Parts: sequence; structure tokens; C-alpha cells
Amino acid sequence: MPKQAKTLQAQELRRVLDYLATRPHALRNRVMLLTTYYAGLRVGEVANLRYGDIVDGLGHIRDEVRLDPGQTKGRFGRVVFINIKLKRELAAYLARFPQTAADQKLFATQKRATGFTPNTLAQHFYGLYRGAGIEGASSHSGRRTFITNLASKGVGVRVLMSLAGHKHIGTTQAYIDVNDEMKRQAVELV
Repeated sequence: MPKQAKTLQAQELRRVLDYLATRPHALRNRVMLLTTYYAGLRVGEVANLRYGDIVDGLGHIRDEVRLDPGQTKGRFGRVVFINIKLKRELAAYLARFPQTAADQKLFATQKRATGFTPNTLAQHFYGLYRGAGIEGASSHSGRRTFITNLASKGVGVRVLMSLAGHKHIGTTQAYIDVNDEMKRQAVELV
């Protein structure tokens, strides 16, 4: 069985964000990373985001993003909910890099306006985590952290399954990294 991506602790996320702030394309990289962390998107879904997915016809950032089957793993469309923290991050990004074409990729590379492919973005994330000195982290770390954090706050596994876009509850359960703090909270419920 392949090793799972590292679940990030708060201080590790802070370390990555601090590292990103010192690198070229800091804002773009920050928002891509936080999209996995705050919304649980897969790296391929981040790579496939278009401007029109995020911004409505009035120029407002959507509360819900509807991913079509071609943008997701397994070719099943799904709805992704955007929390207020991610909305602020996206607004800052779009204020700095305004776009107008609904079908334009949200995140362009430095070399290609057509944006990242899922593979190049996965490699990019790996390099960012490695540069920040976070061992075991990968493009899936933000997503796994998203699911684990919600589970630790008592969100039910069926809700987590829906948020993650999983078809099987066992897949979702495998994402949840049980830690000592979760166990401490659990025994206090008795």
C-alpha cells in the first residue's frame, strides 16, 4: 500500500506559507495551496479551475464551485464549497491578476498562459513542500489536512465523503489521520 501524504500541522502550514512568500509567484502559489487546504480540492481540480468557475457574471467570487466531469477525478461532476477564508485569498489573487475570459485557466504558469497540467502542478507542489522542508508532504497534503481537520471538529464521515467527492465511505475514512488531540477530545466526551 503506498504511503499517504502527510497531514499538515498548523505550524507546518505556516512554514510553507512563509516559504512561499519569499519565492517568485508567491501569491499564485499561496492561493493554489490554500485551495487544497480550505476546499479540499485535488491538485488536478486546482489545475483545471477556470475563471468562470470561481467568479460569477457580476464579478463576485462564488460560494459554490460546480466542477464538471472533465475537471474531476473519476469524471463525476461535483460541487465545492468556498469558505470565507478562501474567498479572501481568491479576491486578493484576482485583484492582482484580473481575468475576464470565463474559460481561461485560473492559475497560469510562468511559461504557459494555458496553465498547469495536473502532473506539472503535482510536481510543483512537491517542490514547494520540499523547499519549505516539510518531509512527506505532497500535492495531496492540503486535501488530506482538510478532511482530517473537519473530522477532528466532529464533522460526520458522510458529510466529509460528499465534500471530498468520494463515492465510497472507506476512501474518506482512509484520509482521516487520527492524532493524539482527537483522542484526547474523544475521551472527554465520556
